[in-house]
Amino acid sequence: MVLLPLTMMREGKEGRISHIKAGRGLTRRLIEMGFVEGALVRILRADFRGPVMVIINGSKYALGRGMAMKIMIDDC
Repeated sequence: MVLLPLTMMREGKEGRISHIKAGRGLTRRLIEMGFVEGALVRILRADFRGPVMVIINGSKYALGRGMAMKIMIDDC
């Protein structure tokens, strides 16, 4: 099991959310968007500039890099 922040995953890869390392407000916001423990996330775009584009539960999201750094993924 390798835990990585969401920003470190390559485009096209999938992983499961292990946990979120953030304050209560951001954690609640991410949970409301579907970023919960065990959810499968696929990376659409993760270059070193701009937001990280992901698909989770059939919805596409663009996350700022700071926010994406707080989401820890179990690399599948």
